[in-house]
Amino acid sequence: MNIDLQAREIKPLRNTYAHVASYVGDDKPASRYQEATYGAQPSANFHYRPTWDPSHEIFDASRSKIVLADWYVLKDPRQFYYAAWAMARARQQDAIESNFQFVESRGMVDKIPDALRQKALQVLMPLRHAAWGANMNNASICAYGYGTAFTAPAMFHAMDNLGVAQYLTRLGLALDDPSVLDAGKAAWLDDAHWQVLRRCVEDTLVVQDPFELFVAQNLALDGLLYPLVYGSFVDDHLALQGGTAVAMLTAFMPEWHDESARWVDAVIKVAAAESEANALQISAWVQAWTERAQAALAPVARLALGDAGSQALDDAATQLAERCRKAGLRG
Repeated sequence: MNIDLQAREIKPLRNTYAHVASYVGDDKPASRYQEATYGAQPSANFHYRPTWDPSHEIFDASRSKIVLADWYVLKDPRQFYYAAWAMARARQQDAIESNFQFVESRGMVDKIPDALRQKALQVLMPLRHAAWGANMNNASICAYGYGTAFTAPAMFHAMDNLGVAQYLTRLGLALDDPSVLDAGKAAWLDDAHWQVLRRCVEDTLVVQDPFELFVAQNLALDGLLYPLVYGSFVDDHLALQGGTAVAMLTAFMPEWHDESARWVDAVIKVAAAESEANALQISAWVQAWTERAQAALAPVARLALGDAGSQALDDAATQLAERCRKAGLRG
């Protein structure tokens, strides 16, 4: 008996969901990112205004001074939706696990000079609490911001910061015993080197405007902290003096910051380009929060790098200023 198998093309009735098609076109297939992002923001038919904030709807773009005709213009250049983000972080997790195994199997921690190991712990352990603050702030951006293109990556960013705090915890346990975590907390609460930064982090926790909070945390504070700590201190100082293991165990942080900066800069650039009012407001926020963050990190820079700390912080500020210039902000 002969069986004749033929392939037939079944043309779909539509290429994507109707609310996504209004952004990408009816005859154009949408990407997974577009389907997970466009049109997902609740915008009508709310039951009541929140009793804790009766001047706003539950989801309300007017919570920010930044005005956009369409908040979906704040696209993530990484095209992250949950699955893409989770797979990217899983690959990075595998790489960091390999680093931990390599460092442990080669006994690299034991080869770090004691003074250098203590300096690494002294600088890095309190930053677990700064990362927790960044986690809380990005969760707040997700909660009170508007537009899924803006709020969804903020939630991913919040969980990334939780991951940073966990990697720092693992680093502390790899370098010493659990008491170093308590010492880091005590330094965050009482050591004079950390109090200006702690005050800055705590002040960001009560910023009401979600876009201002985005600028304060993700652009200004992180834009100075990561190049200073994981660039100048870890890669350029510790690694060159026998602390290569520390650089390997914190490899996620500078890699993640470089990647996430693409999203932060893209959001700033598009929002500032929307109107002169937006550009002026964002530029004012950047100037105010950059000055705050630089003053807050000055004692940390001195703690980490001594006399060279001031120059390292200035270099980080120069890098941040260049990012802002490319994003179209006023100096």
